[in-house]
Amino acid sequence: MSHVGVGPRAVMRSVAFLTAGVLAVPALAGCTSEESAGKPLAAQDVGAATRASVSDGGTLRWAVDSVPDTLNTFQSDADATTTRVAQAVLPSMYRMDENGSPVRNPDYLESAEVVDTEPKQVVVYKLNQQAVWSDGREIGAADFAAQWRALSGKDSAYWTARNAGYDRIEKIERGADDLEVKVTFSRPYADWKALFSPLYPKDVMGTPDAFNDGARRSLKVTAGPFTVKKVDTKADQVVLTGNPRWWGAPAKLDKIVLRAVPRDERVSELVAGKLDLAEIDPETADEVTLAAAPRDPATGTPLMGPQGSPAAGVQGRSAAEALRSWAVANGSDEEAAEEEILAREERREAEAKAARRQKALSGFEVRKSLEPAYTQLALNGSGGPLADERVRRAVARALDREKLAETVLKPLGLPAEPVGSHLALSGQPAYADGSGALGEQNAKEARALLADAGWVRGGPVKKDGEKAAGAEKDEKDEKDEDKEKKKSEGDDDGTYIVGEDNKNAGDKNEDSKNPDDKSDDGTDRESGEKHSSGKNTAQGGAPGAYAPKGTAAPAGSVAAPLAKDGKALTLRFVLPSGPGSETLRTVADRITDMLKDIGIGTEITKVPDESYFKDHIAAGEYDLALYSWPASAFPATDARPIYAKPVPAADGSLNVAQNYTRVGTDQVDQLFDRAMTTLDQKEARDLLRKADSRIWAAAGSIPLYQRPQLTVARKNLANAGAFGFETPVYEDMGFLEKGAQGSRPSAPSTSSPSSSSSS
Repeated sequence: MSHVGVGPRAVMRSVAFLTAGVLAVPALAGCTSEESAGKPLAAQDVGAATRASVSDGGTLRWAVDSVPDTLNTFQSDADATTTRVAQAVLPSMYRMDENGSPVRNPDYLESAEVVDTEPKQVVVYKLNQQAVWSDGREIGAADFAAQWRALSGKDSAYWTARNAGYDRIEKIERGADDLEVKVTFSRPYADWKALFSPLYPKDVMGTPDAFNDGARRSLKVTAGPFTVKKVDTKADQVVLTGNPRWWGAPAKLDKIVLRAVPRDERVSELVAGKLDLAEIDPETADEVTLAAAPRDPATGTPLMGPQGSPAAGVQGRSAAEALRSWAVANGSDEEAAEEEILAREERREAEAKAARRQKALSGFEVRKSLEPAYTQLALNGSGGPLADERVRRAVARALDREKLAETVLKPLGLPAEPVGSHLALSGQPAYADGSGALGEQNAKEARALLADAGWVRGGPVKKDGEKAAGAEKDEKDEKDEDKEKKKSEGDDDGTYIVGEDNKNAGDKNEDSKNPDDKSDDGTDRESGEKHSSGKNTAQGGAPGAYAPKGTAAPAGSVAAPLAKDGKALTLRFVLPSGPGSETLRTVADRITDMLKDIGIGTEITKVPDESYFKDHIAAGEYDLALYSWPASAFPATDARPIYAKPVPAADGSLNVAQNYTRVGTDQVDQLFDRAMTTLDQKEARDLLRKADSRIWAAAGSIPLYQRPQLTVARKNLANAGAFGFETPVYEDMGFLEKGAQGSRPSAPSTSSPSSSSSS
């Protein structure tokens, strides 16, 4: 899979994966807090085993994308490996559970609670009395205070990448004893559990020099089950070893080696026996699964494919082919015989190599889940056709998100359900399907929106300043087609009125030929009259999500290109070109076909991975793009800069923060601000869900699917693999005792996604 997206929260949501009015407006269609957030669509798959069944000792060789430039997660060049190291060697007051919710980490924290809200919010942390840094010093208020000062944003000498939350702290002081830390906030802060995870020692945070340079290539003082032994840039690896001062359950492994291995080289390293754990692409997953499948003892052919289907006979040759080869090799034609003998030798060598590769990979298994991140279609609203909200909505409503999710996830045996929220994923408390604010896929209404925006089929297109030709012909064609339509529809004048789709329920048209256009209750989905939420979302539904009453749908061929003011409606679709981006390019092809169906053309531009985000997404040089954002347990804090309304900077430029679609509203900003300050969790969820509905309605970002998480692990490796939402427990990782077995989750359902918004 392409890693075009963003890393975990500690890496910040600004790092790429290759990486409006007043508040009092009519309510948008969407879910309320009374609806269930559901469960995670897929469980983690880590070869779970009890500590008693895991042997002591051993080295885990784990492939990562890079050796980090810094070990300080609060710096701008931190990456996913920075987070991996921090999780293993530093304190975190809270960790993520299987539902993506923060839970207290008892190794460091006995309790934490809000003890006062008036006149100021006060949180008291009671630390584990055994918690000490690797130099023997107790973890205490001095470390909390040093981190606050470094990240408060008040001292520009600290080169910090983010200060959210820390800028709301007024003071930090010692509590009743050395194990108690009292934090007083200057402003209420709902996401206070996001703070001090990870927590760095005051040695790193105490001065600007120490913060900026002291933790880039080494961490001399740590407080986790592991410690950093070496960051080896020559060998492209980070070596972690057990922490002798660790007070918790002792680490099972002696050593973890995080080694930078390009994704297209990982299968070779697995075959060579140089890796135990690695994230992989779907093609490698198929190969590993086939290698581990039962085989015909006579031919060595896998009996079943990855999804339980009969596997192709990829090894061995048919009897007829073998007989022909023998005949040629032993025939009277000496030249042909010599060529065949050489070919037979080459085949034997290739088959022997394939057999060795298969045998090596048979010791591994694929562990899969859904990553806590989603892929979106981004629509750049800063200029061009997509500056018009109606065009963005038309693009969004042309997409069959279920089919796009199935394209990526169904072949992997993972639940293929489209993501319904920008701010959370299924299973997280804030999750609710807010897509009803925009409306379901409906090509007819999408075309009506485009017509209302002035984009018409067959409009004249000017080239190089010349007068557009062909307009009269197209206009005549439209008139002829209108006449034919009137003849076939009797008294119907051929005008499409939004909200009156069922006026002639018996009529047949091009948008109702697909039997799948009927929902379970028989409602015509294409009409938009009734959606999966059960609410009427035609005229009178979500404000602005549909074309105004009386808008005529373009007549004639739905695939004909649209034009306005002499320009064709064509959007620049920018994609990464590197290996591992095949899935994104496949999704882009599907989207292109869906847009073509409503008359929108696309120009696909493939660019190098290293420039994709910096030179195109962040720079705004695109109309359409695919990239990912991670889920966060603290969306009020983490998602606000992604969806905040861009504001002019002092130099006249536009400050977009992390809102690379350049689409935002005042209402969304206000809802985020209110959610960030309320300490009532139910109220916060309601506010976030309202914000999500408004983000959907603005149609700057269209969530598509939760990213697949595919890992290959040595079969006897326990408690490591596809972690899903949950923070890895590094001290429990290890290799199984002889005869012991780890558990695997049951196969996830691959049935069609439910239309229920709570699923």
